Amino acid sequence: MAVKKKTFEEAMLRLEEIVNRLERGDAPLEESMSLFEEGTKLAASCSKQLDTAEQKVWKLSKGQDGTPVQTPMEGES
Repeated sequence: MAVKKKTFEEAMLRLEEIVNRLERGDAPLEESMSLFEEGTKLAASCSKQLDTAEQKVWKLSKGQDGTPVQTPMEGES
């Protein structure tokens, strides 16, 4: 059976759960290591999804003459 890939939102929620659990410090070492490994994979996946979304925004941005225009996203300097 194939494992369903988590949406960005699902991955972020799970990552938050993992961080909270690790911050409490009550998990045994082996479980903490497993949670840390899962967390790093989730963080990498989220980062990749954000990069992909940003690339799509750049591709969709066009100037008045129809040519692509790169404009910084809101909040960037």
